[in-house]
Amino acid sequence: MNSRDVEAAAKRLQGNIHNVKVTSSKTFSAMSGCDLFLKCENRQKTGSFKVRGAFNKLARLKEEGSTRPVIASSAGNHAQGVALAATRMGIKSVVCMPDGAPIMKVENTKNLGAEVCLVPGTYDDAHDKAVELQEETGMTFIHPYDDEQVIAGQGTIGLEILDQLPDVDAVIVPVGGGGLISGVAFAIKSLKPDVKVYGVQAEGAPSMYRSLHEHKYQTLSAVSTFADGIQVKTPGELTYKLCEEYVDDIVTVTEDETAAAILSLMENQKLVAEGAGAVPVAAALFHKLPIEGKKVVCLVSGGNIDVNILNRVITRGLVMSGRKANLTIALEDKPGQLQQVADIVSRCGSNVVSVLHDGSDPNMPISSCFLKLTLETRDNAQIEQIRQELTKAGFQLVAERV
Repeated sequence: MNSRDVEAAAKRLQGNIHNVKVTSSKTFSAMSGCDLFLKCENRQKTGSFKVRGAFNKLARLKEEGSTRPVIASSAGNHAQGVALAATRMGIKSVVCMPDGAPIMKVENTKNLGAEVCLVPGTYDDAHDKAVELQEETGMTFIHPYDDEQVIAGQGTIGLEILDQLPDVDAVIVPVGGGGLISGVAFAIKSLKPDVKVYGVQAEGAPSMYRSLHEHKYQTLSAVSTFADGIQVKTPGELTYKLCEEYVDDIVTVTEDETAAAILSLMENQKLVAEGAGAVPVAAALFHKLPIEGKKVVCLVSGGNIDVNILNRVITRGLVMSGRKANLTIALEDKPGQLQQVADIVSRCGSNVVSVLHDGSDPNMPISSCFLKLTLETRDNAQIEQIRQELTKAGFQLVAERV
């Protein structure tokens, strides 16, 4: 692969994708200690950057005279990109997806014209099934990340970042199989080698992180993260080599940090990001990288998050940021106790959103009960204030849980 591949991809994509601009964020800049910008590919067609690589690959195949049906494997975003590109070009498409893929992504892929085959397990199992069907049928396999033309398509983001923010110091990119960061890093380093390119993976799916840090290409035995777009056991062989050469470092973030980033993007930027799209912001906000005082772009790669997952993520994010607290208090079951607790919570400026009076625990005296409260709070300092005031008043805090 060379720089001409990325330039050719940019020409193919003109008029076929949205021109997503880099935008600044004063709020995130203050929170992260750097001059932070966002490249919002969640506003891209199909809600993800993946349409770039898929469209470029299919366009290149059509230029070469191939109109055979195509098959792909995907956790959802590549599926939609392939479906859209194939339908526009009049090509039949089949996509193998893990059966745990968000319902929204599955339905959108069908609506865009692809035939969907749900496969039990993770993305890697869907990939194996797609390869099996490709061998049986002779369809053209469109790899989601380990393909030069797909990588070149994703690399067009790097060209756009340099065009829109020429004095950028660093770019932070989510990493699953490595197609996005390979393309972005290759494009940026080919033109401006001094710009740092950092990757971010979920703590529960660190396949590229381990491969690079241990200097050994490897497959993980299992992965676990709600960020389904980067839930990959095995990175690409080609992407691994490109990352080794062009990526400066890869870090990991926890599920709670990712949830907090999603919530912060919603509240402060009015943006909906999926887990994979939020991990670069999480890395910046939780100071995982040496970017203080630098001009930094976080690549928000997609926004296709299932509504049910989003609900859970918001709850977790509220807890992480100190905006919600669950307290369990051991009480003597007598008049006035609940009123006293409510007065303390009110004086501290918090709001009670739910109350559960539980006298059924066999480990409690018959004359006692558990009072379980869910509170809306400002921050962790306020939660600690409430805990201290309750303790000072003689109440026993049994647990504080998510």
